Amino acid sequence: MSVMRHRWISILLFAIVLMGASPAFAVQPDEILPDPALETRARTLSRELRCMVCQNQSIDDSDAPLARDLRLLVRERLKAGDSDTQVLDFLTVRYGQFVLLRPRFGWDTALLWLAPAGVLLIGAGALVVLLRRRRRMPDSTGPEPSKLTAAESGRLAELLGKSGRSTAKSP
Repeated sequence: MSVMRHRWISILLFAIVLMGASPAFAVQPDEILPDPALETRARTLSRELRCMVCQNQSIDDSDAPLARDLRLLVRERLKAGDSDTQVLDFLTVRYGQFVLLRPRFGWDTALLWLAPAGVLLIGAGALVVLLRRRRRMPDSTGPEPSKLTAAESGRLAELLGKSGRSTAKSP
């Protein structure tokens, strides 16, 4: 009984893994263009465009109605003879840079592109300052002791001599 149970559990887990490993494209059969070259271009473009509803998915992966409308619009523009750049420019003018999953570098997106490098530079600068401060700090043992004067050396010898005799006499 337990061997049979383990087999069914293994089969179920394998099926779950297979379902998760397959790509989940939302493109419906009625959207697919008869020309394979145009369809390939449409799929490539739709992977570069953001779904306005899902926001972190491409329109190729999204089931949202707006994503379907955008996929159909891309295919219409391609059938009309637009190049890939013209399609992207048309959608960018219509919806703004937000429609692109990887927005183009420009004055309005400079912060988006440069912020990670800025944070990295600030962190590296803070690390350098921290290491320099740590290098300048004195050791935890304290400052170097100054040399004893002749009077201090004599007094030290006298004290050590007395303590040495007292400990030597007491067994």
